[in-house]
Amino acid sequence: MSKKRESKRVASPHWTFLTNHSHVLICLARDGNSVLRDVADQVGITERAVQRIVSDLEESGYIKRRKDGRRNTYRLNLSKPLRHPVEQNCTIEALVSMIK
Repeated sequence: MSKKRESKRVASPHWTFLTNHSHVLICLARDGNSVLRDVADQVGITERAVQRIVSDLEESGYIKRRKDGRRNTYRLNLSKPLRHPVEQNCTIEALVSMIK
């Protein structure tokens, strides 16, 4: 990893309240035209990890990926409920609006 990319990474605390899946989802909610490399830098994980998370989110119906030339754009399914039983009364829209 280049020094330039390394310097962009934010020092991660020992633990966080939200998962990397939710962090990626929030980044895509802020900018559906984001390049996954930029999302990786914001979240503090590898680009490959972001690709796996995006695939998970897409397979589960939380996001839709659309090819736009050589780039992808992402749109969230805001009405979809969160997955965990403790959170399933909350939608993606509620989560994103709280943090975005």
